[in-house]
Amino acid sequence: MPQRRVLPGLPLSLGVTLIYVALIIALPVAAVLLKAMSLSFAEFWNIVTSPRALATYRVTGLSALAATLFNAIFGFAFAWVLVRYDFPGKRLLDTLVDVPFALPTAVAGVTLTALFAKNGWFGAPLAQIGIEVAYTPLGIIIAMIFTSLPFIVRTVQPVLEELDPEFEDAASCLGAGDLDTMRRVILPLLMPALLAGISFAFVRCLGEFGAIIFIAGNQPMSTEITSLLAFIRIEEFDYPGAAAIATVMLLASLTILILTSLAQSWYGRHLTRS
Repeated sequence: MPQRRVLPGLPLSLGVTLIYVALIIALPVAAVLLKAMSLSFAEFWNIVTSPRALATYRVTGLSALAATLFNAIFGFAFAWVLVRYDFPGKRLLDTLVDVPFALPTAVAGVTLTALFAKNGWFGAPLAQIGIEVAYTPLGIIIAMIFTSLPFIVRTVQPVLEELDPEFEDAASCLGAGDLDTMRRVILPLLMPALLAGISFAFVRCLGEFGAIIFIAGNQPMSTEITSLLAFIRIEEFDYPGAAAIATVMLLASLTILILTSLAQSWYGRHLTRS
């Protein structure tokens, strides 16, 4: 008796999937690459290695790295609290994690700027102790932290829910301390999900635009991000220049995602063997 399936067979499902991927992902990516290829190699190289472009790579990359490291620690702790404990307001807190997904990034940028300006709720007390956030690289990092936090929490949370607390109890019965239990039992099992969350968060930080431009100050060579430089080139009708800069970001993001996939695959095989 043929096996009944809820969705149509492979040819139709695969065809719909390939059409969707081609229209939504492959076509825009191909358009960017083709526009960049209209430049000669020397022109492309001069654009992507100009001092202003290099400064944006440095600002964007370092800010994304700092935001991702922050979220790797506190996003993991956030997921742990949501999974391992029950407390009043837990459902509300769980819902708030998704706010950066739902909130328009431009709205987030305006809100963060108002909060962290020198006369803002958070910015005023910080300014009194000599810490300026708005219109500095620190503001860029905070905007990136806000927009990328859900990627780590939502990636780690379901895996943590599947992790039986008996593993922790067994380790404790065998004499392992809390640190050893976390390092030798929990983290190895969560590592593939954590790696995925970290890479998604980092890539999101690299490409973030709306939440950053309001709080960054956008000073060339100082607080200007790469996405903004590409936008400026478009406003100047320099479409090949914008495509060249976008190509650098695209290649960086793809490289990170491919390396993460390879690392997850290697770690999965290593975990199975051990």
